[in-house]
Amino acid sequence: MSTLKMERTFSADPATVFSFLTQPQNILKWWGPEGMTVPEHNLDFSKPGKWMSVMVNAEGGRYKVTGEVIKVDPPRSVELTWGWHDENDSRGHESHVRLEVEPSDTGGAVFRLIHSDLPDDESAANHEQGWTSALNKLERLLS
Repeated sequence: MSTLKMERTFSADPATVFSFLTQPQNILKWWGPEGMTVPEHNLDFSKPGKWMSVMVNAEGGRYKVTGEVIKVDPPRSVELTWGWHDENDSRGHESHVRLEVEPSDTGGAVFRLIHSDLPDDESAANHEQGWTSALNKLERLLS
């Protein structure tokens, strides 16, 4: 199993960053890699429960991912499960995502993403590309 760890520092305060990680109207502004739309979703990470999203690329390719929010500790962290669906809508390998927020020394927030239980290094590298692109959108929103 592989684990992906990413960190960003935002000028926004921790409460604002946390709202962008958990509130549906804010998640939709940055969710998914650049160039993707999210026409179908149930993205609410503010409370425990099931979630899903379907991301669509410019060529019409559909990518469905589902999971469950298993723990919310405002304004510090959110933990959720993550599983991609195949073309037959069968859910594959389950991994885990933890989003952490803490105050930075400069008055902003330090954000950490830990995506664990990925099946292998190739999967971790693919997820790193997707998360990097999504976090670039989040960084633009919070700057």
